[in-house]
Amino acid sequence: MELNKWPRQTDIKDHDIFGDEHFGTEAPCVVYEKKPIVDPNGNAIEGLYSAWVILNNPAQYNSYTTEMVKGVIAGFHKASMDRSVVAVVFTAAGDKAFCTGGNTKEYAEYYSGNPSEYMAYMDLFNGMVDGILNCKKPVICRVNGMRVAGGQEIGMACDVTISSDLAIFGQAGPKHGSAPVGGSTDFLHWYLGMEQAMWNCISCEMWSAYKMARLGLISKAVPVLKFSGEFMRNPLIVTDQYVADGEIVYGESVTGDAAVKAKQMLKEGEVDFTLLDKEIDKTLYKLTNLFPNCLQMSVDSVRVKKKYYWDQAKISSRHWLGANMMSEAYLGFNAFNTKKLTGKDTIDFIKYRQLLAEGKPFDQELIDAVLGPRKE
Repeated sequence: MELNKWPRQTDIKDHDIFGDEHFGTEAPCVVYEKKPIVDPNGNAIEGLYSAWVILNNPAQYNSYTTEMVKGVIAGFHKASMDRSVVAVVFTAAGDKAFCTGGNTKEYAEYYSGNPSEYMAYMDLFNGMVDGILNCKKPVICRVNGMRVAGGQEIGMACDVTISSDLAIFGQAGPKHGSAPVGGSTDFLHWYLGMEQAMWNCISCEMWSAYKMARLGLISKAVPVLKFSGEFMRNPLIVTDQYVADGEIVYGESVTGDAAVKAKQMLKEGEVDFTLLDKEIDKTLYKLTNLFPNCLQMSVDSVRVKKKYYWDQAKISSRHWLGANMMSEAYLGFNAFNTKKLTGKDTIDFIKYRQLLAEGKPFDQELIDAVLGPRKE
């Protein structure tokens, strides 16, 4: 079959709308890198790459600033438009956190009490989640540490999660003055089932990587702790498959003397991501050996179920989150931001509920009462 009979432009067009101005190397920033796809023997495959979008703010547990949100948007678009990129790896710097959500210092000092500005910020946040869900490549979330709050939300927007087994996962909104309507309320039930999703969403409990793998939130938990030169599973978590007293124990925290011993082992061990990155390379190679357009159609067809709920709620959530910056978010983010002064990172919830029960208006007297006195 003969093709291209007619004159045809041969110059390859650039479809990327961003330059490199949204990327950096010094924290806080987003780093964008391309790494060669490697075969099972570790040999680089010529001309084919993974794009790594890296949150780089480890001193603040890779919480994203406004400028970092722009970097994530730019990174996913850049990867989408790059013909040589097979898939995107979304990860972060360091070994403590993938992401703990929005930067609470920025929230407290700039956005709290300023709903119009926060709604403008939420347009960017919505664009970040859209950028992940609309990415024209499969997206792997490489979880190098805790994935909490907004970090959990952007992580769940990804297609596949491969995690350090030291990581924890969970929400923080109702405990710190917000609601997880940046994706968690739209995505969790697809992964966990409605009741588990509800409890995980509202309890603000932190669940282990092994528990999340068992329940279906993530694909795999990989050992990263080296103790005496050997890899070992997270000693803080029960990793044997058994049932005790009628309840599944696998993935739950150890207690008592075992917990004391485990914490000491964590202090003495070192974190090594070799096995995690081998699993990432294995996944990338598997994706490379598929028809790219058939692969992306399959990815998009699964994503659209998550997108349906996300698209229904993201606009109204933006307005509610903005208005909330004048009340509970103002309390929650300022409590977290002033914990060095007050000795705690949450408000006095009992006092707050008591004042509301009395019909107390939201004024400075209420704010002072629930934030508590500063330490001497």
